[in-house]
Amino acid sequence: MSTTSQMVDTYPKDLGGVNKAALVACIEACQTCAQSCSACADACLSEDSVSELIKCIRTNLDCADLCEVTARVLSRHTGYDANLTRTVLETCAAACKACGDECATHADHHEHCRICADACRNCERVCRELIDSLG
Repeated sequence: MSTTSQMVDTYPKDLGGVNKAALVACIEACQTCAQSCSACADACLSEDSVSELIKCIRTNLDCADLCEVTARVLSRHTGYDANLTRTVLETCAAACKACGDECATHADHHEHCRICADACRNCERVCRELIDSLG
């Protein structure tokens, strides 16, 4: 059992019908994606072709920031605001799609971009699943 799962399980109040498994999966996917995007941006900066990767670096950094914010928002349950949560999740999913698409264009030449694209695609999927479970 992950720390995220343990923390969600210890929340003393009702989560208001939020699917715990989907919530935990989304928090963890956001954290993984944020790390992957930060590492990919750094790896892009180390490439000889860094000038060709400027858009990728920017997209990685934006996605990492949004994933970190989303994980933090999803980790707070007191005073839950479904509309805000849905908006944050939709924004994160959009950032993950953009970053996944951008990294995929470099994946044949840069393994870090392939790995990052996979993490972004997974995070986008999991965010959309949580949105769907919110009703």
